[in-house]
Amino acid sequence: MSLLQAQSALGLLLLTALAWALGGFRRGPGPRVLGRIVLVGLLSQLVLAALLLYLPPARAAFVALGNAVDALARATEAGTSLVFGYLGGGPLPFAETAPGASFILFFRALPLVLVIGALSAVLYHWRVLPFVVGILGRGLRRLFGLGGACGFSVAANVFVGMVEAPLLIRPWLAGLSRAELFVVMTAGLATISGNTLVVYATLISGVVPDAAGQLLTQSLIAAPAAVLVALLMIPPEPAPAAAADAPPEDLSAPPLYDSTMEAIVRGTNDGLQLLLGIMASLIVFVALVALGNAMLQPLTGLTLQQVMGWLFRPLAWAMGVPGGEAGTVAQFLGVKVVINEFVAYLDLARTGAESLSPRSRLILTYALCGFTNFGSVGIMVAGMTGMCPERRTDIVRLGLPALVSGSIACCMTGAVAGILTPP
Repeated sequence: MSLLQAQSALGLLLLTALAWALGGFRRGPGPRVLGRIVLVGLLSQLVLAALLLYLPPARAAFVALGNAVDALARATEAGTSLVFGYLGGGPLPFAETAPGASFILFFRALPLVLVIGALSAVLYHWRVLPFVVGILGRGLRRLFGLGGACGFSVAANVFVGMVEAPLLIRPWLAGLSRAELFVVMTAGLATISGNTLVVYATLISGVVPDAAGQLLTQSLIAAPAAVLVALLMIPPEPAPAAAADAPPEDLSAPPLYDSTMEAIVRGTNDGLQLLLGIMASLIVFVALVALGNAMLQPLTGLTLQQVMGWLFRPLAWAMGVPGGEAGTVAQFLGVKVVINEFVAYLDLARTGAESLSPRSRLILTYALCGFTNFGSVGIMVAGMTGMCPERRTDIVRLGLPALVSGSIACCMTGAVAGILTPP
């Protein structure tokens, strides 16, 4: 093991200790349960990542996944070029004087959300997604002792968003313990949905090898990382609520569509709402950050991203990033929290992060993969309080702590990538 890999291993332990410290060093039901949670949480991340990154069948699956993402992008471009012409990727009617100037984000990259939304709905209707989520949910329940509803929601977050996953367990939300509710919220912020995974993989494919496979690996190992961090910050109660511990068969995904055609139509409509939401949030949050920088920079000479970058330097080091590159990684993390991960990945794709080594770039890719930003917290809190108004007080109070715990979980996945990636 190299020094940088050892740095990542030490950082993983320090991130674990940070989560415990933020929870007040509480032991919950007892030191034996706490020790088991820590051991299972750390080992499950390392073993799962090692299998996904180095097992030959998994590597072959990554290549196939990358080809599938490319195929989806090409298929989407066929539709956008028909509807939007050269704005959507069709032949240019003029000579492009500046390389890349013809790429317009809304017309070229974002429409992929529509296609993925329709495909996700079809896979749900065909019972593919519920089958996979059910397997992951049972694994999480056995590893961490989570209630059935909580484990199912965490597993679903690997594929769906931070609001959609709790929606699948809506009848059980009110019965979740405070610790399990916090686990659900942390997992929602520490992972990304399948829609955004494909979009981000398309964006960064030029600077990160096997981008789709790497992002999928992160989303999978982020699930146990999120559970570990959440249970360290808010330990489980000695006696979980019976209502939350529903039998697995009661959590089978309910039918949402009457036919494949209905799944395609409704999935496309859901994708459209997501696309418009992404567009609106990008405009508003980038504008607000620019406004904040316009007020802050004349007074201090610093931007909000730079301030957050200084705060995230220790986390960058803990993930195993060399000292000379920690500042750059920290600034990307600052962009993610202040604005969102979409803008951070877009910056990574545009700049290529020339000042970062391939290893640091990979660690950053893992750390950026998650909905840990202030806008996402607002969306999640609003959605969950609408589903379960009787737990409104708990959900609102746990919003910002979930942003902290989700950020630590994302950094844990970056440290795991650093441990398994030699310089």
